[in-house]
Amino acid sequence: MEPLIDRARAFPQRAGLAGRELTGLAAGQSPQALFITCSDSRVVPSLITGADPGDLFELRTAGNIVPAYHADAASGETATIEYAVDVLGVRDIVVCGHSHCGAVGAVVRGDDLSTAPAVRAWLRHADPGELRTDEADVFDPTVAGPVQRHVLAQLERLRGYPGIARRLIDGRVRLHGWFYEIHTGLVLAHRADAGLFLPL
Repeated sequence: MEPLIDRARAFPQRAGLAGRELTGLAAGQSPQALFITCSDSRVVPSLITGADPGDLFELRTAGNIVPAYHADAASGETATIEYAVDVLGVRDIVVCGHSHCGAVGAVVRGDDLSTAPAVRAWLRHADPGELRTDEADVFDPTVAGPVQRHVLAQLERLRGYPGIARRLIDGRVRLHGWFYEIHTGLVLAHRADAGLFLPL
């Protein structure tokens, strides 16, 4: 923890951020995109995209899961998505899955999560039938295929959010599915015309 504390203390002086670059952020935010990704510590949206403070409105969940929209049973995830779209007016939403995802791997393998009941309950939002196509998926440590199918399922869930559905009709918002390879740094994007995840 000490290295983190030391870097936090030095943050205003680090990388030329002597204050003036941050001053404008106090007036409000106008992020370019809502970036939904996994809580995994190896996935760092600003590092992957080169984003500056204020560029990304981030939502991180175990397995980058997007819960179905229910206005009367709102969650922090639902509220974050709604705020980004309906209040901040983000025009682009990225769902970024990643290789070696423990959450998706657990769903695909059917891991026993009895010692982590909250995790087990959360992962029920992911449908094993959507993720696994054959036994090879169970033994692939990168879980690339299941994660990519999972990203597409989350994009479909987002289409059920009223604010997003309205904006998709008139082109005010765009959805993007990404897959990040932890072991190479490569980012793939889903191409609807090809039905494949291809390098950006």
